[in-house]
Amino acid sequence: MKTVSSLLDDHWYERYKRISKLNFRSSIYDVTNRCNLRCKGCFFFSSGEHEAAAEENDMEKWHAFVEKEMKRGVNLAILIGGEPTLCLDRIEAFYKRMPTFCATNGLIKVPRDRFPDMMVGLSLWGNPEDETTLRGKDTFKISSANYAGDPHTYYLYTITPKQLGKTEEIIRKIKDVGLKVHMQLLSNDEGVDGFSWKPEELIAIRDEMDAMLDAYPETVISCKYYHEIITTGQMLGRPFGWLECPSVTISKDNREPQPKRLINFIRWSSDLQTMHRCCTSETRDCSTCKDGAAHMSWVMVNKRAHMRSTKDFQNWIEVYEMFAKLYQFIPW
Repeated sequence: MKTVSSLLDDHWYERYKRISKLNFRSSIYDVTNRCNLRCKGCFFFSSGEHEAAAEENDMEKWHAFVEKEMKRGVNLAILIGGEPTLCLDRIEAFYKRMPTFCATNGLIKVPRDRFPDMMVGLSLWGNPEDETTLRGKDTFKISSANYAGDPHTYYLYTITPKQLGKTEEIIRKIKDVGLKVHMQLLSNDEGVDGFSWKPEELIAIRDEMDAMLDAYPETVISCKYYHEIITTGQMLGRPFGWLECPSVTISKDNREPQPKRLINFIRWSSDLQTMHRCCTSETRDCSTCKDGAAHMSWVMVNKRAHMRSTKDFQNWIEVYEMFAKLYQFIPW
C-alpha cells in the first residue's frame, strides 16, 4: 500500500503537512438577487435563480442563519449573488463569524475599515472589447481603481475563446496594478455567438495558461494540473459531469453510487431557506461545465485516487495549495 511518506521527499512532505489539517467545510450563499450589471452568460440570471426566492430583509434572521451554519460545521462562506456588495450588512453577518470570501464585479469598493482582511474576488471577462460585449462595460477600469494594491484581493479572470493570444495583455495589466489573478473558463450558459469553446481552442488556451504561469509566477495563482483538468474535463481518465461533480447540495444529491463530494455542501438562496442544486446553474449541462472551483474541488476530494504515483500526488498537493491560497488559508 502506498503511503504519503513513501510518495514524497522531504520538500513535498513539508508542503503536504502545511495543507493536510485545513479541513475545508465550505458552502455558497446568494447574498442578493440584484446586480448592478447584467452579463451575458451569467448563470444566476440565465437560469432564473434570481427569481427562485424572495430576499430575506430582516438582518436579525441573517445573523441567526449564519450562527446555524457555523453549528452545521461550515468554516468557509463563499458569497455570491447577484452582487453582494449591494448588501454590506449581510456580508458583515458572515465576516464577523467565519472566514469569508466575497465574489464581486468590483464596481463598488468594499470598505476596508469595515472588512480589513476579507478575501475579495473581482470578476473579469477579458479585455475591454469582450467586457463591453458580454457585460456592457469595461469593468477593469473601475475595479482596478477601487482595489489596486489590495493584498486581500485577486482577479477571477474568466477566459473566453475570443481571448486566445490576448491573455498576457490582461495578466500584465493586473500585475501592474499590484493584484493577483486566477484563471477559469467561460461556460457560455446563454449561448452567446462566438463564445463557445471548440476542442482545438481548449488545447491552445491550456498552452497559453501554462505560459502565463511560467512568465508571471508571482501574479498568477494556479498550477498546470488545474489547467489540464479544466481544459480537458478529464481527471485520471474520468470525465467531469453530474456523476463526478463534488459541489452538489447535499439534500439534492440523489446520485447512486455517491461520488466523492464536499462534506455537507449547500448553496443557499437569499431567502435563507431555498437551496440550489449546485455551485452553478440548474439549467447547465454538467458535461459542459467549466466552473473553476468545481474542478478544483473535484481534484481535492479525490486524494486517495491521486496516491497512485508521486507525480499524481504532487499534482493533488498543488491544486489543494492553490485553493488554500485563493481563500487565504495559506499565504500567496
